[in-house]
Amino acid sequence: MNPVSALIFGILALALAGPIPALLSRATWPHRAPRAALVLWQAVALAAVLSAFSAGIAIASRLLVPGPDGRPTTAPLDEIDALGWPLWALYVVVLAATLIIGARLIFAVARVGFHTRRRRARHRMLVDLLDCSPDRAHRPSSSALRVLSSPRPLAYCLPGLRRRIVMSEGVLDTLDDVEIRAVLNHERAHLRARHDLVLEAFTAVYAAFPRFVRSGSALDSVQLLVEMLADDSARRTAGPTPLARALVACAGSEAPAGALALGGPGTLVRVTRLHRENDHRLAALAYAAAAVVLVVPTLAVAVPWLTELHKLMGPLSPLR
Repeated sequence: MNPVSALIFGILALALAGPIPALLSRATWPHRAPRAALVLWQAVALAAVLSAFSAGIAIASRLLVPGPDGRPTTAPLDEIDALGWPLWALYVVVLAATLIIGARLIFAVARVGFHTRRRRARHRMLVDLLDCSPDRAHRPSSSALRVLSSPRPLAYCLPGLRRRIVMSEGVLDTLDDVEIRAVLNHERAHLRARHDLVLEAFTAVYAAFPRFVRSGSALDSVQLLVEMLADDSARRTAGPTPLARALVACAGSEAPAGALALGGPGTLVRVTRLHRENDHRLAALAYAAAAVVLVVPTLAVAVPWLTELHKLMGPLSPLR
């Protein structure tokens, strides 16, 4: 790869990590195609990581200068003789920065996953202890529902292997049976689709990129989209009006760390879209855009490297 390729990948990585997420977060069309918009967000995040690594690897590959036998060499003295001290030092710094970004990403994934699961385990233990369900003594051991003694309407779920759906007495006293069923279907949709894993991935990518290029709006937008997806699932079974009433009743509640709550700051936006159907044409365009965003950088990386690998393997063929 040449330095031009590295420059293109660098610009693409910066654009996908900052300006593009900022523009996408201000758009309103994702509210009419939340599933496709979520796929597009995932494609943008993955392409940003791929482009960042590609930029660093493209520069670092310049260290593979031809040796006396014509094959690429990794001997530092030969590289310095061929490139000169300033250029060699620049390439080494870029390689080190690429390795650091990769290490930060791996560390962020492990750290977010560890702390999130530890918080959930502690909170799961608390809700099991504080559970005041009327049928607690006769409840099957597989039941995930827990009821807290609180007059404030509150509903959220704790994902994982030992999942929990937590509701307050305020929800049971305020909502009717259909609205309570809408709440349960909403939280079950989160658990079934494992929306928590999507949020963990975006949290890790956000933590891995430097502050001056990353966009916090990406995580906020993805959180709103997963809530809309759960809303769509609950709307199909309980109807839009009962779900809207439940959302308004729980609007002031927020989820503890590591949980997914029914209410929150995006309640107004979610309620206003419940009586409108999703736009399938927008969804198709978003899926196509996601494919382009993800496939183009992948091919741009794969094709040059396959070409270089073919050149490298050529001299290694057995002599006749």
